[in-house]
Amino acid sequence: MADEPSLGELWRLIEAMRGDVRDDMSQINARLDRLVSADVYAVEKAAMAKDISDLGETVKGIQRQREQDAERVTQTRRWVVASVIIPLLGLVMPVLLFLAGGK
Repeated sequence: MADEPSLGELWRLIEAMRGDVRDDMSQINARLDRLVSADVYAVEKAAMAKDISDLGETVKGIQRQREQDAERVTQTRRWVVASVIIPLLGLVMPVLLFLAGGK
């Protein structure tokens, strides 16, 4: 019987265990407070997917705009060649041929 703890010692051990359990539970609650609920996670994930989709559409729009701009530049160059350079050559060539044939 000398090995057995007294009632006071048992009470102190039980109180110490209860304190440890209480501390452990408060640590668990602190960690759980930092977690995001499944509903909030699902909403954030859906919003992120929508943002990525919108970004993809924006990139496609920018690419289409670049293609249109490149086509517009090409058309402008063709117009300049057709309306300015070719008529100018049409005026200069006879003069050059006349001058070359006159000598």
